[in-house]
Amino acid sequence: MIVGAFTVIFDRDRQVLLCHRRDFDVWNLPGGGVEDNEAPWDAAVREAREEVGVDIEVIRLTGLYWKPKSSDLVFNFEGRIIGGVPATSDEADQVGYFPINALPPNTAPLQVERIRDALQANVVFRAQTGPGISDLPGSTVRE
Repeated sequence: MIVGAFTVIFDRDRQVLLCHRRDFDVWNLPGGGVEDNEAPWDAAVREAREEVGVDIEVIRLTGLYWKPKSSDLVFNFEGRIIGGVPATSDEADQVGYFPINALPPNTAPLQVERIRDALQANVVFRAQTGPGISDLPGSTVRE
């Protein structure tokens, strides 16, 4: 089982920060795998720094997702930038804020669901059975 941690970061206009992967033509939330002996919220902070060059604070848990096809567990947080400016990195060749109703068409489908869930006041608990990044044609990555 892989445990993942992703962060929805909104700007003041409630647009969401996405990064475009260098290794695959897909936009996604900053995030990735939780390392051994690392708390999911600490992984979210680390991944935001690594992927988009910002320091964040985790505001709240927005969702907890079970992916039965891969037995993965994914924590989704809302975060706020407390330092830095979003920038490209070794992992992301583009970064930008997008309106919720105008996400790039190649945004990872499961992450679109998580972004929409982050708009809810309550934490969402659900199984995600749709295609992930690893299911998209030509993918060699795991979400």
